[in-house]
Amino acid sequence: MSELDAAIPTAFDPFAEANAEDSGAGSSKEYVHIRIQQRNGRKSLTTVQGLKKEFSYNKILKDLKKEFCCNGTVVQDPELGQVIQLQGDQRKNVSTFLVQAGIVKKEHIKIHGF
Repeated sequence: MSELDAAIPTAFDPFAEANAEDSGAGSSKEYVHIRIQQRNGRKSLTTVQGLKKEFSYNKILKDLKKEFCCNGTVVQDPELGQVIQLQGDQRKNVSTFLVQAGIVKKEHIKIHGF
């Protein structure tokens, strides 16, 4: 068996970096995830997850709603914590707003969706 193990090269794990990031929950790179969820027809929701706990989610939501003329809410999720939901596809708008307001740096934002 040992001869066979020595002949096989070490396998490359493409997910090694992602698993390492997940295991270090207290790492310095905390990302803010901006996602889109399809509802029915052309309707969609934009969700913002991963903001720091020290920010007032309701104040951020109020500014986002006023800035983009859309409705929204703050939802409490058992796994993800507080999540901001906005009506419509607001991914680009939200990312630029968070950067300009100084809430999050541009390199800490991940935009998901089609």
